[in-house]
Amino acid sequence: MKKGLLQSGSPFSRLQLASALLVLLAALMLAVAQPRAGDRSVFVLDIYGPIGPAIKDYMVRGIEQAEEEGAQMVVLRMDTPGGLDASMRDMIRKILNAEVPVATWVGPPGARAASAGTYILYASHVAAMAPSTNLGAATPVQVGGGGGGDDGEDRAQRPRTPVERARDALRDGSGDAETDEEADGESAPDEPAEAEPESAPTGTATERKVIEDAVAYIRGLAERHGRNADWAERAVREAVSLTATDALEKNVIDLVAENLEELLAQAHGREVKVGDAMVTLDVEGARIQMLEQDWRSRFLGVITNPTLAYMLLLVGIYGLILEGYNPGALVPGVIGGISLLLALYAFQILPVNYAGLALMVLGFALIAVELFVPSFGILGIGGVIAVVFGSIILLDTDVPGFAINTGLIAAMGLFSALVFFAIIYLVTRSHRKPRVSGTEALVGHDAESISDFANGRGRVHIEGEDWSAEGDESIRRGERVTIEAVDGLVLKVRPAAPKS
Repeated sequence: MKKGLLQSGSPFSRLQLASALLVLLAALMLAVAQPRAGDRSVFVLDIYGPIGPAIKDYMVRGIEQAEEEGAQMVVLRMDTPGGLDASMRDMIRKILNAEVPVATWVGPPGARAASAGTYILYASHVAAMAPSTNLGAATPVQVGGGGGGDDGEDRAQRPRTPVERARDALRDGSGDAETDEEADGESAPDEPAEAEPESAPTGTATERKVIEDAVAYIRGLAERHGRNADWAERAVREAVSLTATDALEKNVIDLVAENLEELLAQAHGREVKVGDAMVTLDVEGARIQMLEQDWRSRFLGVITNPTLAYMLLLVGIYGLILEGYNPGALVPGVIGGISLLLALYAFQILPVNYAGLALMVLGFALIAVELFVPSFGILGIGGVIAVVFGSIILLDTDVPGFAINTGLIAAMGLFSALVFFAIIYLVTRSHRKPRVSGTEALVGHDAESISDFANGRGRVHIEGEDWSAEGDESIRRGERVTIEAVDGLVLKVRPAAPKS
């Protein structure tokens, strides 16, 4: 009988079987690793809330993951009141240099892309909005607080100059300067509007620099993607806003979509410039892949919350102060050290006013020194004041969501003051009490004579110790004596009064 090919005990047949299994396993792995034809995916990242370091880290890492996995497009689903300038510029830099198209969709309905969100929308390869959303108000908040024009006034609250009326009429395309003047109840001037000199800009040089820098930045983004640069400038100078429908009509955005599926359907087939190449979007019916924040971005978002970072700073400094008062306690020092390092890391990436931080450190130092230097409370009171004022100016920004709660600052100042006055009260009360330790504590106590006093000198026993003593020559051994004073290592004694 012929032996089977895979007869048990045949080394050759076992080797063949193992090789076949390895080849099959490798083929399966390659099949899983290679994207299947038609398996197109779109990554969706949620940009909700104020734009800061955590949102920036999440978006940058999400785009990098999309590039590695060969996604067709990245969609930023946005609803933001604005954010930090440094984080916004880092996000825009990543969008402009991304290897995959990036679309920003202001949605769902009811969302907004204010301030920094407007810049990101202009920087994206595809700009889209959902119905009932708005964008704009892109004036840097440190300059205009989200409102005001070139001179810091609201244009709606003052008469416009002829030059401004002519310029606005040309921008809006709604009529000429003469019609606009008649609507304002004024007659047209005899000479062209351009002949009248425009009023000199007001405001500090720093404010004008910030405004002009922001205008040039957003105009550059608009021109890159062929969008309305004039309206972008008005969004910066005048803090104007637009609804989704008006934004589409004025060529501020590319399309209006109710949801993500409609967004992909409308974006399909559009040509966008990615890097130096023109790319045709192939995203209709693509698989939508939601990319959630990982633990790193969430942790960064927690510790860069200004209120929490401020509390970590307080815990850290108070912990180190308590450890200094009680060396070897360990717990306050360990907790304080960890909290202080986390707070310093958070402040390193937040817009911190270092003068405010220095004031806080000085204030805590004065409070700590108060316990060792008799200043009648001057150091402590100055320390509390320094901590409060330092807390107020600690963060150098007015961006919504990046300010420390003023109620927390007031509570911290009140708590520090109460702690300080409690310490002063306890120290004062302790000074009024008689001493309970040291040689002074022996005064007034009774001792036992352990020798006859010769020439007014002898020895007494008190609290387990023998002392040299001076007193009445009539004091005999075994008698009770009362200590009147302590002179170095000699006790001044007298015979104790008889007990009733």
